[in-house]
Amino acid sequence: MERPPSSVLTCCTSNALRSPMAEGILKYLYGHVIYVDSTGVRAGALDGFAVAVMDEIGIDISNHRPKTFDDLEDTSFDLIISLSPEAQHGAVEMTRTMATEVVFWNTFDPSLIEGNREVRLAAYREVRDHLWARLAATFEDSGVAPLVPSF
Repeated sequence: MERPPSSVLTCCTSNALRSPMAEGILKYLYGHVIYVDSTGVRAGALDGFAVAVMDEIGIDISNHRPKTFDDLEDTSFDLIISLSPEAQHGAVEMTRTMATEVVFWNTFDPSLIEGNREVRLAAYREVRDHLWARLAATFEDSGVAPLVPSF
């Protein structure tokens, strides 16, 4: 990445767990210099496991309200990170007439994991940690310093 983006949109299928987690991480690391938002193809209910695993690392996403592409107040972003195939299609459609970079990071949906609470939380932690690492690595070369070091 040549220059840091001034605005980033993360998107997934329901804006209920993956994109809110990515939004929370980006705001935590770079919210002092980058405008960050998230959306989904359709609005779901915020996932409690996502809230729990983000809280474990000191990021509160409990006030996040899922929204769709149609609900966005601003559609002008320098970078859109789509985390599911459906979201990728939505992002491409939204940017058809814009000069916006769209990247596709097909990210596992941890809500598909069945099992007891600990097994499910482990899947969510894995996605959270993957997003943290990928986001930090993406912006590492852009000249944008994170507000806090990664865990």
